[in-house]
Amino acid sequence: MRLILGSASPRRKELLAQLGIVPDAVLPPDIDEDPRPRELPRPYCARLAREKAEAVAVASGAEDIVLCADTTVALGRRILGKPRDVGEAATFLTLLGGRRHQVITAVAVRRGERIWCREVVTDVKMKRLSDIELNAYLGSGEWQGKAGGYAIQGLAGAFIPWISGSFTGVVGLPVSETAALLATAGYPVYRRNA
Repeated sequence: MRLILGSASPRRKELLAQLGIVPDAVLPPDIDEDPRPRELPRPYCARLAREKAEAVAVASGAEDIVLCADTTVALGRRILGKPRDVGEAATFLTLLGGRRHQVITAVAVRRGERIWCREVVTDVKMKRLSDIELNAYLGSGEWQGKAGGYAIQGLAGAFIPWISGSFTGVVGLPVSETAALLATAGYPVYRRNA
C-alpha cells in the first residue's frame, strides 16, 4: 500500500512529516479551481478536495491511498483564493485587516472507490495593516500561491493576534483530522510511529 500526496505544497509535506509520514509519491492533480456561480466557501473547498482526490491516477486495482486537500479563505460568503497578482493580494489583505474571517481546509482521502472527506473551519482575526506592514509583506513575495494572500506560518504570523480552531488547518493540512482520515482508510498511521 502506497500513500500518494496529491499536492505540490511543501507545507503539506512538512505537516505530514509531523506524523512521521513520508508520502511514497507526490502527484499534484490539475483541476479547474474556479468557483461555480454562487458557490459558498465551505462546499467549494470540499468539492475541490474531492475532485483533486478523484483526479489523481493510481495503478489499476492498486490499494494505494490518495491524500488531497484544499484551503480556502472566506470573508463571509466571499471566497478569497490565491491572488493572481500583487494588486489582488493587496486587496485581499486590506479586506481582511481588522476583521475576522474563516480559513477552511478540506481533506479528502481516497482508497479504491471510497472517499472520506472532512472540512476543518478555523476563525482567524487579522489586525489592520499599516501601509509599511502591507508594502513590506507584499514585497516579500510570501503572498504568492497562498489562499487569502497570506501564510500564517511565515511573516504574516505577526498580523494574526487570534485564532480559534486548527493552526495546522490554517497552514494547509489539519494534522489531527488528517491522521484520523488516513487511519479510517486503513493507512497504518500510528503503527508506523510506534
